[in-house]
Amino acid sequence: MNAARAEGIAVAALGLIAADEERLARFLALTGLDPGGLRAAAAEPGFLAAILDHVVAEEELLLAVAEAAGESPEVVLRAQMLLSPPAFDA
Repeated sequence: MNAARAEGIAVAALGLIAADEERLARFLALTGLDPGGLRAAAAEPGFLAAILDHVVAEEELLLAVAEAAGESPEVVLRAQMLLSPPAFDA
């Protein structure tokens, strides 16, 4: 797994979410974004990580994203971990 592949999976996830009105409405509600703010947010650092954080929090969505991206759910999880690694207390 590398950053480019992980980002590609996140972009595929965003496409899947955006193509489904219910999924998009849920994502917007959880993030506090509106449709107009979504485009601006997409340019922000960490946005693709946030997409995958959202995806892995819901098994049904994780499975749908994995299928749409042609990847296994485990690969999607690895992509999420690469873009959004857990914080460690020092």
